[in-house]
This record gives sequence, structure tokens and C-alpha cells, in this order.
Amino acid sequence: MILSTWDYLIIVSFISLIVFVGLRFKNKASKDTNSFFLGGRNLPWWIAGTSMVATTFAADTPLAVTELVAQSGISGNWLWWNMMIGGMFTTFFFAKYWRRAQILTDVEFLELRYSGTSASFLRGFRAVYLGLFLNAIIIGWVNLAMMSLLEVFFELSKIEALAATAFLMLLVAIYSGLSGLLGVVYTDVIQFIAAMAGSIILAVIVLNSNEINGISNLKAALPDGTLSFVPTIDFNNSLSENSEILTLSLGSFLAFIGFQWWASWYPGNEPGGGGYIAQRMMSTKNEKHAIYSSLFFQIAHYCLRPWPWIIVALCAVVLYPELPEADYKLGYAMAMKDFLPNGLRGLLLAAFLAAYMSTISTQLNWGSSYLLNDFYRRFIKPESSEQHYIFASRMINLFLMVFAIFITSQIESISNVWKFLIEAGAGLGLVLIVRWFWWRVNAWSEIAATVIPLICYALSRYGLNMEFPETFFITVGGTTIGWIIITLVTPKVDHRHLKNFYDKIKPAGNWKPFSEGKNPENKKVISLILSWLISVVLGYSLLFSLGHIVLENWDQLPLSLGLFLMSTLLLNKITSKIELFK
Repeated sequence: MILSTWDYLIIVSFISLIVFVGLRFKNKASKDTNSFFLGGRNLPWWIAGTSMVATTFAADTPLAVTELVAQSGISGNWLWWNMMIGGMFTTFFFAKYWRRAQILTDVEFLELRYSGTSASFLRGFRAVYLGLFLNAIIIGWVNLAMMSLLEVFFELSKIEALAATAFLMLLVAIYSGLSGLLGVVYTDVIQFIAAMAGSIILAVIVLNSNEINGISNLKAALPDGTLSFVPTIDFNNSLSENSEILTLSLGSFLAFIGFQWWASWYPGNEPGGGGYIAQRMMSTKNEKHAIYSSLFFQIAHYCLRPWPWIIVALCAVVLYPELPEADYKLGYAMAMKDFLPNGLRGLLLAAFLAAYMSTISTQLNWGSSYLLNDFYRRFIKPESSEQHYIFASRMINLFLMVFAIFITSQIESISNVWKFLIEAGAGLGLVLIVRWFWWRVNAWSEIAATVIPLICYALSRYGLNMEFPETFFITVGGTTIGWIIITLVTPKVDHRHLKNFYDKIKPAGNWKPFSEGKNPENKKVISLILSWLISVVLGYSLLFSLGHIVLENWDQLPLSLGLFLMSTLLLNKITSKIELFK
């Protein structure tokens, strides 16, 4: 044991505070399923946005970033940095639509958009596939990171760490199952503040330790290419295997930048919005708050959070060069163990418990919403009291917890799970975007786009022995061709059903048969596209500006900072013209 009495007191006090705050919302959550899963649709943008950010910051996140940095340097983060492009697209095109839909889950959207037995089948299938199986995988990799921390701090075996994690999950299941979304989002705010404060404190302490001794010495001790924000592209594999320069193949970089953000379904970054991101947007006060919450999430998630983790990851590369590749992620936990004094260890561990609990509480609430609203209530017991559905939701919470613990025991690598989800969901993303813009898309389009990636991935990876990015391009291409063909040869959605959908949502795009020749949203499309592209420049220039400040790259700061200021002014001018935020 390396924790002092003060450390334990801090940890226990923090957990008690979170449980107390969460349980305060028990009565409000028990009113009905709308209150339980959407908080009564009355959240301000900053609460909803902070909750999104807190959910995507789990114990696995800094450990996975450490693994990426150790493998590929700072530029290895393009595995997830590229997703800001799709996130900004969701902000300007879809946030208002999700709030306007007045549905409980994004899976319920399927029967709002499509008709017939195919829509019913897709809704039930997606509810179980996403709410149970993929949700359990997501919880599993979060649990794996928590277990790594517990193994390092308490010198536990894997079985003991799994048992301790199961106990933590039980605590989260109790308070999130009783308090619903309101308890989840308000504890998220506390947990996010604690987790970010802890990450910054750790970065400052490790960076200024005797072993590292400041940013200049850190930069000098790192291999060539580690500090590059953009990868060194190897066009023809000309570098020798012994080269210290970290490289990325041209195909991999093109996959990340040109395809992944729109092609792949990935939790928290679904093209067109979805999952708990859509849940938070649907829970806001109005459409303006939905847009603001999404924009705040993109800026905080991609631009503000990463640098404390990256600094510790870079220090870990220097401090623990003997770590095998399979254990790169442990560098972060080892830095916490080796450099934090008594009291601060407990504070930092409490911060990571906060990050863990915020993610698990959302995953349980989100998964339960699918299984309750889109499977149990839709197909098994469609007519019952709201109190019965609240009770059923809480039982589903506990079931999800048990199932996720089993899945946790089967996972070994965090980043490998990330990559699997990105590849196995490749091609699905495009149909999730196009369904808002083209009336001809039907339920069979989504069914095809869900199944074909799994087939293409299995054939290319195991049948043809291909690796990423070749598997990715084959999966995206095969899936896109497949779902378009399926769309054109399968029946159209019922005309009256589509007319009701159009009248409710008023989406932009090709809705001519239902818009009576006039679609006011199409007049804003050019401005929205410009707003999206400028916001992408704004996000990446802010990300790079903060990185240059942290790493003291003063000669490179003026360009990125100038782009940030210019894009901010342009975005404000364009959005004011179309009154997007009013």
C-alpha cells in the first residue's frame, strides 16, 4: 500500500459527496421516464455540454493517450483528434434537429424517420446491439483502465482489481439508477472539475520533478518526431526500421482525416449525432441550448483537455523506457504513484474515480434508456405505468453492470478496442448523415450499413490478412456501395410517414416531394457549411495554440493563434447573419 490515511480520507469523502449529490435528485427522477432519462428537457447548455465532456473523460482516456503518445508521439492522437470535424458538423447541422424531434432516445428516431416492420426490427435490434453489447464493450475498456490504476496503487492482482472495480460499479449503479439523468449530469460537473484539476496538478508536478526538470529538458530527451503535432508522412517506406523518427503511413493519415470522421460510428462521436451526445442535446431547454452545448463540448473535449495528459505521457516516455509496448498505458499510473506526495495521491486518485464514475453513470443511464424505451416498452410491455418503467429501468441498470463486468474480464488493450470499434463501424456513419438530407434512405439502408462493415472487416482482416488502413478503406468502400444499392432496390418509406417527419423536423436537403417546392432550410446550407469549416479551423488552431504555449514553441504560436482569432471573428459574423444562436 502506498496511500496514507489522508489519501484514504480524501477518496472516501469524495465518493460520499458524489453519492450524496446524486441521490438528491431521486424524487425528480422518479416522476416519469422523461424525467429519468432526459431530466425533464430543461438543462442549460453548460450543464449538458459539461456532462458530455465529463462522460468522454474516463480513467481510460489519459491512459489510452499515454499509449498513443508512446507509440506514435503527439501526432498519434489524430486517431481521435480527427473526430472534431464530424463533431462540428453535428453542431451546426443536427443539434437543433435532435432537440426538435421530441423523442426519448436516438434509437426511437428510427421509427420517427422510417416506417413498417423493417423500422421496428431496426429499432429493436439497435436497442440491444448498442444498449447492451457495444455499451458493455465501452464500459469494459473504461473498467480496464480503472483496474490498471488499482493494480498500480494498491498492488492488486487482476482478479482483485476486477472485484474492486465491480464494487465501484455497484456504487455508481445505485446512485445513477435512483437519480436518473439529473443526478448523472450534476455529479458530472463536480467530477469533471475534480478530474481536470487533478490532471493539471499531476502534469505540473511531474514536469518540474528532478527527473524531468522542466519543458526544455523534456523536449531534449525525447526521440525525433515525438513532439510533432502532425505526423511525418512516410510516402514510400524509405525510412529504416531503426529510425527514431515517428512516422505514419500516408494511407493511415488519409483514413483519419479524410474518411474516419464521417464514415465510422464511434461512441460519443457518431456522425450526425447519436448516443449520449444526442441524449444531452435532447435534454436541453431549447434548440439554442442544444447547439451551444454541442459547440462547448467540441471545444472542451478536443482543445482544452488533452494537453495535461500529453505532458504526463511525454514524461512517461522518458521516465519509463523499459515498459513493454503492451504496458505503455501504465506509464501514466506509474507517474501518479512515483511523483505525488501523500494527500495529493488521494486527491488524484479521487479525480480519476470521478472521471470513471461520470462515464459509467452515463453509460448505464444511456444503455438503460435503449433497453427500456426501445425494446422493453416498445416490444414486451407497451402499456404500463410510468412507475413500472422507472422500476424496470433500475433493474436494467443492475443487469448492465453485471454483464459489463463479464465483458471487462475479456478485454486486454484499450487502444485496440478503440481501433476495433472504428473499423467495425466503418461505412455506417455516412448513412447516419444522409438520412437527414435524402428522403429515399430507408430502414434497410441502415440495416445494410450496420451488417456489411462486420462482414468486410472480417474478410479483409482474417480472410485476406490485411491491416489498418487497408481494412478500413475496403470496409468503407464496400459498405457505402452496399447500402446505396440496398436503398435503391428496397421499397420507399410510406409517403404520409415521411410527410409527418418533414413537417416536424423541417430538415434541409432533398425533400422536394414533401416540402411543396419550398424548403427554407436550404437557403441556410451554404452559410452552415461555411460555419462548419471555419469552426474546424477554429478548433484545430486553438488546439495547436495551446500546445505551442505548453511546449514553449513560441516561434510557431503566432500562426496558429492568428488563425484562431480570425476564424472566431468570421464564425461570429456568419452565424449572426443567419441568427443561428438566437
